[in-house]
Order: sequence, then C-alpha cells, then structure tokens
Amino acid sequence: MLLHEGGWRLMRADVVVSGGRIAAVGKAGERPGKGEGEKGKRTPVLVRDCSGCLVAPGLIQAHIHLCQTLFRGLADDLRLEHWLTRRIWPLEAVHTPETVYWSAMLGAAELLLGGTTAILDMETVRHTEAAFRALQRVGLRAVAGKCLMDAHPEGAPLELAESTDTALAEAESLARRWHGAAGGRLRVCFAPRFVPSCSGPLLRAASELAELFGAQLHTHAAETIVERETVLRTTGLEEIAYLDSVGISGKRAALAHCVWVDQHEMARLARQGTNVVHCPSSNLKLGSGVARVPELLEAGCRVALGADGAACNNRLDVFAEMRLAALIQKPRLGADVLPAGRVLELATLGGARALGLEDEIGSIAVGKRADLIVLDLREPHVTPAGADPASRLVYAARASDVRDVFVDGRAVVLGHELMTAAIDEIAREAGRCAAELRRAARLA
Repeated sequence: MLLHEGGWRLMRADVVVSGGRIAAVGKAGERPGKGEGEKGKRTPVLVRDCSGCLVAPGLIQAHIHLCQTLFRGLADDLRLEHWLTRRIWPLEAVHTPETVYWSAMLGAAELLLGGTTAILDMETVRHTEAAFRALQRVGLRAVAGKCLMDAHPEGAPLELAESTDTALAEAESLARRWHGAAGGRLRVCFAPRFVPSCSGPLLRAASELAELFGAQLHTHAAETIVERETVLRTTGLEEIAYLDSVGISGKRAALAHCVWVDQHEMARLARQGTNVVHCPSSNLKLGSGVARVPELLEAGCRVALGADGAACNNRLDVFAEMRLAALIQKPRLGADVLPAGRVLELATLGGARALGLEDEIGSIAVGKRADLIVLDLREPHVTPAGADPASRLVYAARASDVRDVFVDGRAVVLGHELMTAAIDEIAREAGRCAAELRRAARLA
C-alpha cells in the first residue's frame, strides 16, 4: 500500500472500507474491524486479494473536457486559436444530448480504466445534464460544470452564444439538481470558458454562485501569448489580476494552464491560494509552451495535473501526464528538478485541493473516501521494484497496469474490466455519434 505521510512510503497492510470510506488501515492479515456492524453484529465482508500488487490513492485530474472525447483526432496540428475556431467550436455547436452523453461515457471509461478516479470537468455550453447522467451511471467522481460564454469571441458560432442571464440561470439550475448527487460523488462547478468569451458581470456572478453553493470555479487562464495580450488590451489588466478583480481567485478557483504568467503573477496566485492546473501534453501539442511548474511551486502555488481533452491530447492518461510533467522541466532547470514524489503529489493531493475535496480524497487515510486503485506491477517495464514507489509510478508505470479501481468503496473496474457499463456498447455508440458530429459540423 502506498501511503503519504510527509512523503510516499510503502506499507504491507490491509485497508478496511465501510460506508464508502476508509475505516481502518492495519497490518497485513489483521484487517481490524472486519465484519463489525453498527452494533457489533457480524456483517458480510467482501475481500479483494491484492497480494503482489500496489494499492494507491485514486489519481485525480483537475482539468478535463469530457464533451470533447468524440473529437479525438479531429483537431490535430493546430495552434489554440485555430484549434478553437476551425474545429472545437464548430463541433461543440452541433452537440446534442445524445452525443454529449456518449462523449462523457467514452471519456469516463478511459479515465477509470487508467486509474483516474476523480476529475474537474468543463462541458460545453448546452446539454450538460446529459454529461451528469453519464457520470451518474459510470461511477467516476466528478466536479463538472456547464461552459459559460456570454461574449462572442471572433470565430465562435452563433449557436454557442448565450445571454448572461440564460447562462447563469442554467448553471444555477444544474447546481440545484446535481450538486452533491450520487451520495456526494457528483458536484457542480461554475465554469466560465476564459476571459475573452465572458463579460465581467458573468464572471462576477459565477464567483457569487460558487460561494453560494460552496462550489469550485473552473476556467482557463494565460494559456497562450495571444490570450494574455487580448486580456490586457480589452481589460487594461494582466489576466491573473483581472480574474482576481472579478472574484475568480482563491481556493475555490482552478485555473487551467497558466503557461504565460510572470514572477509577480505567480506570487499573486500563491497569496490567493488559487489552484493552477498543469496540462503538459495539451500545452505541447497546441504549441502553447511549457508552464513553469517548479517556479510556481517554489512561489507557494497550489498545483494539480490534467490531460485536458482528447481533442488536444488524444488520450486522457494520467500516467503519461505525470511522466511528461517531470521530464519536460529537466532540460531547462536540471535533472534533479520536480522529482517523482512531488509529481505524484500533484496527481493526488494537488488534484484533491483543486476539486475542493482535500479532506475527502487524495490519500489513503482513515475517514477519507475509499477512492483506491490497485496496480499489478509485474510486467517487465516496471520490474524490478526499486526503492522509490513514486519513481515506479511516475517514470515506469502505464495506465494498463491498473487492475482494479474503487470509487467510494465501490468496484468500478475489476481485473481490467469496467463493471458499470459495457465497453463494446460505449465504443459502438461513441463511433456513431462522432460520425454524426463530423457530418453536422461539415468536417466529414
């Protein structure tokens, strides 16, 4: 078992789960509290043998777009601005409830099978209810929100335009229906897309709604130089300062990317306690740059990881993101920078903070939610074990090494098989819906 106690260490132990939470962690074979009911009565016990495996906290991705999973391979080799205007916005504009549903099912299945147990998700402008229905079925823990866009950036289809009042009313309605649903496994965030697509009143209102519901704020920030210059020109403020001025800051806020922030903006983010979400594959593939994660951490910033979406990454593999996050900083700052243990923290405790769930998930500890993964690490690429378990996970392990996945103590993956839905059905329906979207967006 992989425990975090001021650092990662291995422990030969059993974990006892009751009511969806970790009830006890004890020496192997003891299983403290086994079979005890509320009044000392014996209750049936399900035992999962993990001998020879590694039990770890469920991994967490704090920036995902499930609605874009069906766009995989349709927007390659474009910089962000063209990626949005030529592919993503036209495809999002023709989404239907059915296509959003199967896009979310496909993405969630990939995430769970690869050891991601919790995400912070931004959907598109419409049909977010369908994504929540998919998440309810498949068993992933998610903090998800409708994309808010009341301005009309150049190149955005009219079908994505909404009035400020309409956007906020629908977001609030979703919060009343889904925030805390599925026994608390599903929560709502308020998700303005980014400053160029949102008015000041919308951003302020989103912040107020997040405070009202005790929810997170989720947006993009400083992803490209073009975005940074656009915000400065239209608002008169640098982007981090502007977001702060409209209430998008602090522990409730998660800002994806932050590639183009300078030292004083890093200091501002640290003072605020704002969460930064590093998406290395997406930033490289879109040519946006390399976020200065070691400097952000040195400044005291809260940092998490995310794959972004299948449209700008082509996979949702947290193991690939961890490895890449560690490697891309080393040519710039030295081989010893951002070691494996620190990266693993970004994908566990850092993600938990970004989701506003640091007291609930992110480590194996009594009282926390039983979000756990079991890795079978007997393949040649992860052998021999070595002394550092974090090194084994970050530098060597693959998503395919994940054998079992538990969310709230419920088995959602067993023996590499998704238990909550049929993969054949997901693949079939996702393929059909993707073809429909290509035709509707005239990309076929």
